[in-house]
Amino acid sequence: MGDATARVGRCDRLVNYAWRLQPERLTADTAYGTGKMLAWLLDKGIISHIPVWERYQRTDGMFPCTDFTYDAERDIYLCPNGKPLRTSGTIHDGRVRNYLPRARECRVCNLKERCTRAPFRKIIRDINEDAHDYARSLKGTPAFEQSRNERKKVEMRFAHLKINHRFERMRLRGLTGARDEFHLAAIVQNLKTLANYVWRPPPDEQAAACVT
Repeated sequence: MGDATARVGRCDRLVNYAWRLQPERLTADTAYGTGKMLAWLLDKGIISHIPVWERYQRTDGMFPCTDFTYDAERDIYLCPNGKPLRTSGTIHDGRVRNYLPRARECRVCNLKERCTRAPFRKIIRDINEDAHDYARSLKGTPAFEQSRNERKKVEMRFAHLKINHRFERMRLRGLTGARDEFHLAAIVQNLKTLANYVWRPPPDEQAAACVT
């Protein structure tokens, strides 16, 4: 939770202070696909080409959360057997609400063995789930795939800086220091790339003789 909040704070400062950026879209890896981050982008009118971080996936063969249908009008979930799961409205950990069924309905349900080994099934909904749904709707679109391909090219440059130039952390403090330090690293990288493009090995003496 702290990491996600820090990422949102950094993005807010960069967009609104450092460079006065007004991006139309933002792409990143799944680590940035949290509800808080996606909701912030949605509030800023920035299209989020970021895979959603699915925190609560089942791996035990039971019904996944996606098999439970959310009814926004009534603010309930319907289980695969059509029974409602309701919430008290309490927000837990500052980010989720729990949706619970009536325990007696779970006990006699003929699908219980495929649903849960606990006395009843609980569905956890992020308070920013609408932002999750919006991000999910963009996945697989041509624009999303284009952003993903562009991100791979950019991340290759970051990986090169980290592996080949040992640029693993910032040593100067503050946004100005980080900007200047990164600019210097990018200049070095670009000069190296330029040199690789224009440099050619000298011809050996025999090849030179043939040319003359």
